[in-house]
Amino acid sequence: MTETRDDANGWQPSQRYPDPSVISLDPRFEQYRLPLAGVERLATGCRWCEGPVWFGDGRYLLWSDIPNNRIMRWDEVTGQSSAFRQPSNFANGQTRDRQGRLITCEHGGRRVTRTEYDGSLTMLAESFEGKRLSSPNDVIVKSDGSIWFTDPPFGILGNYEGHRAEPELGQNVYRLDPDTGALSIVADDILGPNGLAFSPDETVLYIVESRGVPTRKILAYDVNKDGASIRNKRVLIDAGPGTPDGFRVDADGNLWCGWGMGEAELDGVMIFAPDGTPIGRIALPERCANVCFGGRANSRLFMAASHSIYALYVNVAGVTGG
Repeated sequence: MTETRDDANGWQPSQRYPDPSVISLDPRFEQYRLPLAGVERLATGCRWCEGPVWFGDGRYLLWSDIPNNRIMRWDEVTGQSSAFRQPSNFANGQTRDRQGRLITCEHGGRRVTRTEYDGSLTMLAESFEGKRLSSPNDVIVKSDGSIWFTDPPFGILGNYEGHRAEPELGQNVYRLDPDTGALSIVADDILGPNGLAFSPDETVLYIVESRGVPTRKILAYDVNKDGASIRNKRVLIDAGPGTPDGFRVDADGNLWCGWGMGEAELDGVMIFAPDGTPIGRIALPERCANVCFGGRANSRLFMAASHSIYALYVNVAGVTGG
């Protein structure tokens, strides 16, 4: 693992402020830019970065390096990176529950796990009605403690990010009840369900449809009063030539979305207002798969790109649970 800010792939951090790679597309984005903050590369040398999650109590970031079958750790104090867990069962999306424990989607185990305070693993979900899950992809935790995750077959399509296998279930979005541990399907009509997040007040659930036809989309659903089901499916964002992946929501309801693939000039992060209007962009030299908020004020955006981890201080905090 190589830690660097300026040598991989010829990338150089901007030496001037404001950083030209932080691009305003709408006047609404100006309030979130910090003129004296620039994009930094914290670590590089991975095969496919995913699942960033911040541990403020320990001042470190975890992320998945899926093909290398490991979870990595970057220490804010030392600036050094190291393996946190290897093998990781081809871990992908990650978050923390409301007790601060790590929740992980595993391609290899075809399951969702929780890391206890002593480091032991608890299996939370691996099957539904007697059939194995496919390859849990991304995960969030609602304020009631329920765990919501997507389960496309991406991790079992080959042996690069998991183990090749035939799916036993459809491409579903699940909710794990915090009291009973029961698993239920909340959506079964999405082509390639991927990243997901709640609005700040948890009345709307957003889900990436990563195999949408003819274009990929970010869908929005209203959360029912029971807090456990959704309705009113609609397209919030048509990605056009872009590829949305994982994303997180800030306190004002904006969506900060990992973006890229296809055209290189789209690589990075796209920021959308709650009404779906693109308001900003962070240009990176690599496709960005997922993001999370962290840092002292939960206002540092960590970006898991293809081979590297980037960070940018912004003028808004992220929502808890993503």
